Amino acid sequence: MIERHHPTLSIGVQCRLLSISRSSFYYAPQGETEMNLALMRLIDKP
Repeated sequence: MIERHHPTLSIGVQCRLLSISRSSFYYAPQGETEMNLALMRLIDKP
């Protein structure tokens, strides 16, 4: 979709053409902490 090393179109221009924000292009989701995982396991127990 977006080419990081496009010869003529910057990432900003490509994002504008696709109507997405640059921050959403660079967004990298974070994993859950061990504490959150432990709490979710407790909540899911019958």
